[in-house]
Amino acid sequence: MKKIVCIVNALLILSLANAQTLTTPQPSPLQTIKQNFALGSIELSYSRPAKKGRKIMGDLVPFGKVWRTGANAATTITFSEEVTIGGLAVKAGKYGLLTIPDAGKWTVIISKDVNVSSPAAYKPENDVVRVQSDVVTTPFTVENFTINFANITTSSCNVEMMWENSYISFPITAGTDAKVMKQIDNIMNKDNKPYYNAASYYYDNGKDLNQALVWVNKAVETNKEAYWMFLLKARIHQKLGDKAASRAAATTCKDLAAKDKNEDYIKMANELIASL
Repeated sequence: MKKIVCIVNALLILSLANAQTLTTPQPSPLQTIKQNFALGSIELSYSRPAKKGRKIMGDLVPFGKVWRTGANAATTITFSEEVTIGGLAVKAGKYGLLTIPDAGKWTVIISKDVNVSSPAAYKPENDVVRVQSDVVTTPFTVENFTINFANITTSSCNVEMMWENSYISFPITAGTDAKVMKQIDNIMNKDNKPYYNAASYYYDNGKDLNQALVWVNKAVETNKEAYWMFLLKARIHQKLGDKAASRAAATTCKDLAAKDKNEDYIKMANELIASL
């Protein structure tokens, strides 16, 4: 009898060991998106429920109540550096992203609590920022709840949210210029100065072009084969109105790029020359 029991137990253990685990798709799949922004990044993590023929705003998502802004677990947003939202500074770190939807306006909440997944768990004292956003009715239907980043510049971006026929957005800004200018001021007092990068920043951001020209000239002195530096030099001369100097620098860029067989820079140099 004992022998039979042992055999049955062994067969049961073997059967359990060979049992297959069933994996099915998530009905509200998790999405994590990371956007390089300013001098750092912003990361969003949220679950994406689907409409599935249901009435969403004012029904599945009630008006006037705190919403976790997605499905399943709490939605979170992480800043790698300090940013500004609604005129208030938000330090680097991980936060909860909550909303209070309404028919014409949503309240967006950045919270110190990263675990709010129901209205009952929300505590106003953990609010870091509250901003209002007008609802735009879209002419199309969004099936899955979507959050993304848009209108990204060196110091600002918008966080967009959309579902069903509702769309909202709110801006995030960063003190990029002040941080870069401080870096330039600090680095320029040391050896191995980044003349080319500093000149590029000044050119791209509409700063003192005469200073940019001084720096790009010092850059090409240290690397006389760097055709990309000569292209920047040509562009600075062009903005300063010196067509002859711009043409000369662009021609040097083209000749050096030809030696390196870089068709992109040859094309850009030719286009600049043609525009003079």
